[in-house]
Amino acid sequence: MIAETGHFAMILAFCVALVQSILPLYGAHRDRQAFVIIAAPAAKLQFILLLWAFAVLTIKFVQSDFSLWLVTANSHADKPFIYRLTGVWGNHEGSMLLWILMLAAYGAGIAQFGKSIPDALKARVLGVQGLIGVAFLAFSLFTSNPFARLTSPPFEGNGLNPILQDPALAVHPPLLYAGYVGFSLAFSFSVAALLSGKISPDWAKWVRPWTLLAWLSLTLGIAVGSFWAYYELGWGGFWFWDPVENASFMPWLAGTALLHSALVTARRNTLHSWTMLLAILTFGLCIAGTFLVRSGVLTSVHAFATDPTRGVFILMILGVLVGGALLLFAMRSVGLSSADKNVPFQPVSREGALILNNVFLASATATVFLGTIYPLVIDAFGLGKISVGAPYYNAVFVPLITPLLMLMPLGPLAGWGQFEIPTVLKKLTMAFVLAVLGGLTVLIMSAGHQGGAALGVGLALWLMLGALADLAKKIRVDTMPLGRLPKNILKLPFQQWGSVLAHGGLGIMILGIVGTTAWRSEVVQAVTPGAVMEISGYEVTFEGETSVSGENYIAEQGEFSVRRGGADITILKPEKRFYTVERQSTTEAAILKNLSGHLYIVIADETIRDGMASRVVRIWYHPLVAFIWIGGLIMALGGVAALTRSEVKSLADRHDEFSNDPPPGI
Repeated sequence: MIAETGHFAMILAFCVALVQSILPLYGAHRDRQAFVIIAAPAAKLQFILLLWAFAVLTIKFVQSDFSLWLVTANSHADKPFIYRLTGVWGNHEGSMLLWILMLAAYGAGIAQFGKSIPDALKARVLGVQGLIGVAFLAFSLFTSNPFARLTSPPFEGNGLNPILQDPALAVHPPLLYAGYVGFSLAFSFSVAALLSGKISPDWAKWVRPWTLLAWLSLTLGIAVGSFWAYYELGWGGFWFWDPVENASFMPWLAGTALLHSALVTARRNTLHSWTMLLAILTFGLCIAGTFLVRSGVLTSVHAFATDPTRGVFILMILGVLVGGALLLFAMRSVGLSSADKNVPFQPVSREGALILNNVFLASATATVFLGTIYPLVIDAFGLGKISVGAPYYNAVFVPLITPLLMLMPLGPLAGWGQFEIPTVLKKLTMAFVLAVLGGLTVLIMSAGHQGGAALGVGLALWLMLGALADLAKKIRVDTMPLGRLPKNILKLPFQQWGSVLAHGGLGIMILGIVGTTAWRSEVVQAVTPGAVMEISGYEVTFEGETSVSGENYIAEQGEFSVRRGGADITILKPEKRFYTVERQSTTEAAILKNLSGHLYIVIADETIRDGMASRVVRIWYHPLVAFIWIGGLIMALGGVAALTRSEVKSLADRHDEFSNDPPPGI
């Protein structure tokens, strides 16, 4: 019976979302305060109902209640507890419920913490959030009910996809979803502003913290997913340009542009229309990503095998919500211009640099979108099947990102409304010289054969040293004794570290990408016990293999002794696993991790060589690869620092010119 309460809670949440989407918008339109004040309680109630529904589904998975179809299809009584728990969202229906729960959580967050937002604006924002909730609750209830019962429950379930049986499942999807639905608030704020007909810098200051939270979550989600794919799939790479990977990367690029654009709007009272358009398109890309994952148009390790008719439903949501918002933008954006005429736009300034940042990020997003969607369009029109991979992105995406990276250190050092070129160049002279020397060193050591790696190393150093120049500016290193440097660094408020960590972390990430891309080495060999392989200064000996078993699998485990410089380093034990319930095999890599690089070993199937059974072994050495995820974490830490800024508190007693009176025609 408890399962029915979860389903009923979803139905009630749908009804509450309907109320939330209609009455507050009507109240803001007609200046009916009695309807306006319904928005916040409705948003909180919707969240509570969905939290109950999700808790019920979680309990059913933990209890292995196979009377529910979803539990039967995605769990097994013998699974370890963590996989029964994470199995809740390791499928289409459960993950959709988590998606909707997080959507409601953001709405409840605005209802609870948006005290400084004028009532009419908040009612419109929560009304739009309610519309989004209605759309996705309808999708879940009518096409993807997680509480569907089986008339004849089996004694056991089918288990969980072996690739998903990893602790990373506990954090990767929730982080991604928190990023996706977080951008819904920027979307709702934009539509609310279009409905109200008024916008001010305070609008951007309300939007930016929630956008930062979404960007932070998506950054961590992509980083965790990349590392998970690296060690779990056994292919030795960190990014495949898979369409579903791109589905998370495109909102990240657009969201990064949105963050910087909102900063210009908040500080200089300009770029209002562009910032709103970015907010609409960013959330549109999030819904498009949901379509790619759940429509059945893709075959991917990331995609849910699902009924293609569900894709039609998501396309309808995309068309109605995003299409409607774009139509409203086309009709109303011109009348929103409220830039302060006393603050003229200066092209050579920090805002000018941020606008260039937006141009390159928007162009890069468009290239990824084209590379992702083009094969699907070709296939849909029956013109054949093609794949777009790394060569396309190296040829198109990289040239767009390179000038962006070159410009990045300039922005934080420039002033708002001004750009003292000699001063900025002076602060970056040492960074520029060292970056050029680093690139030239790589070029000389490779005898001129690795120009791309030289450029990459130079850019990485340029970003990292530029971040240090930004830090030097913040602590005013030019005006203090050298002995006070450590003390001043420690005294710098954490919120001032945002751009330093984000830009420096990106430089570290690029260094890792260049290292593993340009200098990776590989050995593939069929071996028998006693065989020795050499790679990048390591001596790897195959000692043999044994049969082992885990809680939910059996495996053939290889044993490889690793030596370097004549000294024993470690024993690595890669596995070829077979999951008995799911009747599927996986490859489990063994990795020797160092900051300087990773030694990565996987074993494949047995083969016959000279009448003897041998095991095919693949070994990679990935120089500097750890810096990819270290850089990603540092970037996320920069997001945390920016999120701790007192933007919301500074607005606690402020109200902008938003009015409860609707503009003509609304």
